[in-house]
Amino acid sequence: MQAVSKTYTLANGVSIPSIGFGTWQVQEGPEAVDSVKAALEAGYRHIDTAQGYQNEEGVGKAVKQSGVKREDIFITSKLTNGIRGYENTRKSIEDSLRRLGTDYMDLFLVHWPVPVNFKDQWQHMNAESWRAMEDALKAGKIRALGISNFRKHHIDELLKTAEIKPVANQIRLCPGDKQEDTVNYSREQGMLLQAYSPLGTGKLFEVPELMDIARQTSRTIAQVALRWSLQRGYNPLPKSITPKRIKENLDVYGFELTKEQMDRINALEGVVGYSADPDHITW
Repeated sequence: MQAVSKTYTLANGVSIPSIGFGTWQVQEGPEAVDSVKAALEAGYRHIDTAQGYQNEEGVGKAVKQSGVKREDIFITSKLTNGIRGYENTRKSIEDSLRRLGTDYMDLFLVHWPVPVNFKDQWQHMNAESWRAMEDALKAGKIRALGISNFRKHHIDELLKTAEIKPVANQIRLCPGDKQEDTVNYSREQGMLLQAYSPLGTGKLFEVPELMDIARQTSRTIAQVALRWSLQRGYNPLPKSITPKRIKENLDVYGFELTKEQMDRINALEGVVGYSADPDHITW
């Protein structure tokens, strides 16, 4: 079987579970609390949230109620698009810590490189936000820093002023949307690729090639897609609010896709559409 570890080691030495539980579109309140608790009960130890998801408080409550030690859980959050600059970023990190009910985050990301409100000065504003993030890391409030939806030119701009390099780039990665140029460049810079929407926001369930491979392996389409992600060295972040599927999505370490199956999946193009262009977002 192709070796797929249950953890990765980030470039700064921090260990991160190789599958995380995604919470995009999980509603704040009981839905967030119940789904994150179900994930922790199923064995997830990596929870991915964001200021923009507006569910950090629910995530924090679930972590506390789960009975799992805080130090055994890896929590990621992200800087929302409406906040940039040193002081506003510093305050927002404190706000995230308060909502999450913790005194540190394991990973904190800049969510998008070119927010619509900072389009004319995104390079400078990202640099100032990154400086605040670096100071928070030095103060022990964050263990690792990263980016999300950054492509090569965004990364290059950040690296012009960054003292601490990002150790992760979280982008949409799934069969049919591989973003290989960004993947390759991020890896050249020492970053782990985190795969959000690894199930193509549900569109993968209608792809005949994946249906066939799921039959061949006696696995679900979701399990096939997540195994593909792991065998490519990604850090997938599947989201579900259904306890059965939450468990199934973690049960992907006990089988291997063959080279032929991987090649078939790698050949898929456009079956789920393509990622938003970060230079032309409207949020």
